[in-house]
Amino acid sequence: MGKTSVGAEIHEQLSAAGIQHCLIEGDNLDQAYPPPWEHGLAERNLTAMWSNYRELGYRRLIYTNTVSVRFTGRLTAAMGDDPSVTAVLLTADDDTARERLAKREIGTGLDRHVERSGLMARELERTVPSRVHRVRTDGREVPDIAAEVIALTGWIWLRP
Repeated sequence: MGKTSVGAEIHEQLSAAGIQHCLIEGDNLDQAYPPPWEHGLAERNLTAMWSNYRELGYRRLIYTNTVSVRFTGRLTAAMGDDPSVTAVLLTADDDTARERLAKREIGTGLDRHVERSGLMARELERTVPSRVHRVRTDGREVPDIAAEVIALTGWIWLRP
């Protein structure tokens, strides 16, 4: 379980509560090789997608991405409507991360992903501002983690 699983569960819980929202998996906005980061492709795609959702009346967005908490300013600027942001960093110890990656990664990529995961976790802990909520995921079930994140947003008390 990780950000994608938690995002999907947040979607399920908000849907069950009748809370209007949308879900965008940010990792898919610029997943290409060679990496197109220097072109701002993720932001451009988010601009287009959010514009479509906003046109249909959506005002709540669940956005999952590995490092988005480092770039909330750029991402919210891409949305173009000065959104209120509740930034959340899901955390796990190295053993938990390795166990989860081993379920997802197959073949020769596992060791590379485990190494990158550890480096990124330490980088995020060092560089992400304290205003970003940290939610531990070790030894917890996805529904409980999702409920904690929803509570941080305050959306469950609001209606569409």
